[in-house]
Amino acid sequence: MAQTTFSKEELERYSRHLIIPEFNIEGQRKLKEARVLVVGSGGLGSPLLLYLTAAGVGHIGIVDFDVVDESNLQRQVLFGVENVGMPKVDAAKKRLESLNPHVEFETYNTMLTSDNALEIMKGYDLVADGTDNFPTRYLVNDACVILGIPNVYASIFRFDGQVSVFNYTDKEGVVGPNYRDLFPEPPPPGLVPSCAEGGVIGVLPGIIGSLQANEVIKVITGIGNPLVGRLFVFDALNFDTRTLNLNKNKNLKPITELIDYQQFCGIKPAEEKQEEVPVKEVSVQELHQLISDGEQYQLIDVREPYEYEISQINGELIPLSSVLEKANLISKDKKVIIHCRSGKRSADAIRLLQDTLGYNNLYNLKGGILAYAKEIDQSLATY
Repeated sequence: MAQTTFSKEELERYSRHLIIPEFNIEGQRKLKEARVLVVGSGGLGSPLLLYLTAAGVGHIGIVDFDVVDESNLQRQVLFGVENVGMPKVDAAKKRLESLNPHVEFETYNTMLTSDNALEIMKGYDLVADGTDNFPTRYLVNDACVILGIPNVYASIFRFDGQVSVFNYTDKEGVVGPNYRDLFPEPPPPGLVPSCAEGGVIGVLPGIIGSLQANEVIKVITGIGNPLVGRLFVFDALNFDTRTLNLNKNKNLKPITELIDYQQFCGIKPAEEKQEEVPVKEVSVQELHQLISDGEQYQLIDVREPYEYEISQINGELIPLSSVLEKANLISKDKKVIIHCRSGKRSADAIRLLQDTLGYNNLYNLKGGILAYAKEIDQSLATY
């Protein structure tokens, strides 16, 4: 097999790598020969992809089925306002090609599932997991175990981040712990919210994604000691760091096939969700007409106070968590319209009030404040 060579332009580009004694041209050659799959091009994927591309990883695959949203720009530094509405994989490829034309990119504009994961992931040397949900994390882990490739893992939430290297085989052929050794079972559904629900400080993905990229480079080149059998934990609020030791769980069953990870994590299929008791709804146009006609009604906002400060449509603020406690403030004698950001929490509030206290005059604002901002008042801030 012919040895990988570098053009004059590449040698100049990577010169700061080449003069590191522990790295030199052999390390750069390993990077150029490597095939890395990045799952998720959002908060973590942005710095991860930027630094792997800049470092000269020869072939990078990108899996993401989302489109760029304005709310992404607070932390997803791979994208700009000109990318809003574009598929993330397309916007990412365009940006990364401008950063380093010596790297090949392969994009997968699809959700990673049990049906396609092994097909997509095979042929890659390692996978870097930048996702924000438990079903995909378990799926990526199990597929890596089956394929026998390392899984460079990271996660973020509010001010906290984690990094580790799972399923790594050392020079003696010993395979390190995988994600299931850390979390044998997923948490109950809804206990740990996603970043979209719980938030994340904008710089944290940059910090953790960069550390994740560092681990990818270490695994590829063989330099240093990767985070195998260790979990790095970072608290950005207090600037505390800890490194926890991980051991393999001897009681875990061997992973030989992919399963239904939505079911494994206790997430109901879409068809089951549709079987929930429907609630009465009004459209934002109907609400606007009620306001114009001066009709008697009550508008309740079940979002959090910080959301109310960003934007509001003159509803009475009663957060979902306190809706039963403050039910005495909600009328039973006239039409009551309840809203949140998108319509999900307000529907939950209505079911709770109906089932617990027998309300029958409650209406959900379809689409919530997002629909109101889009269709009625474009000056209203969304988030």
